[in-house]
Amino acid sequence: MDTLEQNPVHKDDYAPEALEPSPVQEEYAPVIFAQDTIAHVISVNVLSGKEDRENVLRARESGKGVLTAPFRLLKTNRLGVILTFAVYKRDLPSNTTPNERIQATDGYLGGVFDVESLVEKLLQQLASKQTVIVHVYDTTNRTHPIAMYGSNESGDFFYHVSTLNFGDPFRKHEMHCRFKQKPPWPWVAITTSIGILVIALLVGYIFHATVNRIAKVEDDYREMMELKKRAEAADVAKSQFLATVSHEIRTPMNGVLGMLHMLMDTDLDVTQQEYVRTAQESGKALVSLINEVLDQAKIEFGKLELEAVLFDIRAILDDVLSLFSEKSQGKRVELAVYVSDHVPELLIGDPGRFRQIITNLMGNSIKFTDKGHIFVTIHLVEEVVRSIEVDKESNSENTLSGSPVADSRRSWEGFKAFSQEGPLGSFSSPSNDHVNLIVSVEDTGEGIPLESQPLIFTPFMQVGSSISRKHGGTGIGLSISKCLVGLMNGEIGFVSIPKIGSTFTFTAVFTNGHRSSSECKIQQINNQPQSASSEFEGMTALIIDPRSVRAEVSGYHIQRLGIHVEMVSDLKQGLSTISNGNVVVNMVLIEQEVWDRDLGLSSHFVNNTRRIDHGVPPKLFILVNSSSSFKASVNLGVHNPTVITKPLRASMLAASLQRAMGVQNKGAPHRELQSLSLRHLLRGRKILIVDDNGVNRAVAAGALKKYGADVVCVSSGKDAISSLKPPHQFDACFMDIQMPEMDGFEATKRIREMEDSVNREVSMDDFENITNWHVPILAMTADVIQATHEECLRCGMDGYVSKPFEAEQLYREVSRFFQSS
Repeated sequence: MDTLEQNPVHKDDYAPEALEPSPVQEEYAPVIFAQDTIAHVISVNVLSGKEDRENVLRARESGKGVLTAPFRLLKTNRLGVILTFAVYKRDLPSNTTPNERIQATDGYLGGVFDVESLVEKLLQQLASKQTVIVHVYDTTNRTHPIAMYGSNESGDFFYHVSTLNFGDPFRKHEMHCRFKQKPPWPWVAITTSIGILVIALLVGYIFHATVNRIAKVEDDYREMMELKKRAEAADVAKSQFLATVSHEIRTPMNGVLGMLHMLMDTDLDVTQQEYVRTAQESGKALVSLINEVLDQAKIEFGKLELEAVLFDIRAILDDVLSLFSEKSQGKRVELAVYVSDHVPELLIGDPGRFRQIITNLMGNSIKFTDKGHIFVTIHLVEEVVRSIEVDKESNSENTLSGSPVADSRRSWEGFKAFSQEGPLGSFSSPSNDHVNLIVSVEDTGEGIPLESQPLIFTPFMQVGSSISRKHGGTGIGLSISKCLVGLMNGEIGFVSIPKIGSTFTFTAVFTNGHRSSSECKIQQINNQPQSASSEFEGMTALIIDPRSVRAEVSGYHIQRLGIHVEMVSDLKQGLSTISNGNVVVNMVLIEQEVWDRDLGLSSHFVNNTRRIDHGVPPKLFILVNSSSSFKASVNLGVHNPTVITKPLRASMLAASLQRAMGVQNKGAPHRELQSLSLRHLLRGRKILIVDDNGVNRAVAAGALKKYGADVVCVSSGKDAISSLKPPHQFDACFMDIQMPEMDGFEATKRIREMEDSVNREVSMDDFENITNWHVPILAMTADVIQATHEECLRCGMDGYVSKPFEAEQLYREVSRFFQSS
């Protein structure tokens, strides 16, 4: 091609307008791009000639490269050939028919080869002492070969014939070589022939390598696209799998938890209430396990968000204690919770996520602790900051059980809240509604091996294979907890000493809750400890416990019931306090450690309290970690006190004191008052429940009737459309999403279309001055992925309630659409 490059065709040498126009044809293939050296061929129709047309069409139908017959190149007037490839719009399989290839053709790619320049270039590289004459022929037609290079041969000279392959199996080419002067020696002829053969092979190899390179690039691109499709499909499959598993488990769990909640509203005794409450919390724990797996997926996609609702932090801790009380009693491990009096009673934040963090940390502590204690404390950050200067030294044995623990201060020493740069001034500002809490979970368990501590917050991390086999677990609880703490604008840290124990500490920022809202009033109505506090108002309890930390914990729970608390360290001091008459003691709570230390002294204490001449003798209670551990004391013949099994919780403690003190159990009247207080909230409201599951319909209907609503239930989307056809009397609708025949999405779309049609065509006088029909429709489903929530809003729904739901949740969502009267 050097000759072409040295003698380019300039625009002034070539006038395209002088050429003859292409005849009218059904199909054209004009040249739209060419190298500068052959730019003169642009706009030439390669289908204008008969032979050119046949070659192009053959390339299109076969999918292979096709060579033209030798012809004179424009302007240069030298012999050349064109190698043509068809370009398709899409990838075609190997068994594609010619018609399919024709339909998929997008264009053509051609390469022009100046045969004379190519051969001369190769001959120069193989120059020898003797001149070699080369002739190249197109022998496709054996009877009429076409000379492509060189003059006609003379039969008087010896010549060597070689076959040339330019990549087109239809075209045949030969190269004839001879010496110009005389026949060369045989070895020279052989060498020359081999050289020329190598040249021919190289030329063929160049074409072959080019085709293979193009094919490889296309194969790599197809493989890349296939891998991309597989990755996208795997991502969709993962989301669908999580949504399906969540839905299939949440649906029956909604029935279980809903029926238990309705059972709590019936006339149960104290023991039955405790059983039902424990069953509820166990069901919620199962749901939380499902949520952990979903949370990990949400964290990976960055779609985890927090709620902002009113909650009682002390009630949440009581619920968590109920979950782990049986395990702690079985291990005889002391389990306790203490919340500072400075922590507000009500906070605004995400109670579910806060509970999840506490449950994860306490679950790990229960799992790895076989003796000693597990102690959860909650203070304001301000309290801890102020106590740093006062409490310079820490006694590791002044603990709940007396066992040594890891110094909790080391778990938060790196927190920004405790550094000099931290915003400490904002904590004490009375006008600031933000509440900064610091929560510590302390245990006396196995501790974390030093080599595992740097990776403790890594997802699916287990501290060791042997421990993993012994205790089980997914290993994602701590990583999720760290993410949740970060969303709460807090920090998390830990200190752990092998064979001593671990202390995990985290901070969280909430908003101070105020009692002025209607939601707060509902919280008060459902607050069980408050109902019991009036029964014990004015009473005094004496706690006898040598351990100050443990005595403060017992006093914290008793004070929640409205009882005044006095504390002493032994039975002698207790008897002195009761005898002097300065304080009328109504009940005495003795730690089992004190009672079992000297049974004779314990008997003497009981007898002397019974001989007190001022008023009724106080009731005696023994605080034990396990009820079975106190049986030996019962058989000693002394007056049997009432046994209270720890961990202490407000509801359980109130029930035990009610039975022993003879205080009237006001649980049933309280439930009647609660029912009366709630029934006016949705009185006069008619609500439609749409769900194909009968249990879920019953649960939702029972929850809304609790608030005084008039509830109608249907089982399909078609029935919902019929019920909500204007005019109707419904004020709201709870719509399940996954239903047979017609799902909630489709039903909602048709309801909205029906409302829009009525609003456009009917005047307001036809429907009692209703100017705009739009019934609030709230999705009610077990799917909790963000995509489902977004689809609910797109199809016209007004809200979203996830299963399993509670009565307060349904009321809170539907009450947003009702004007307060």
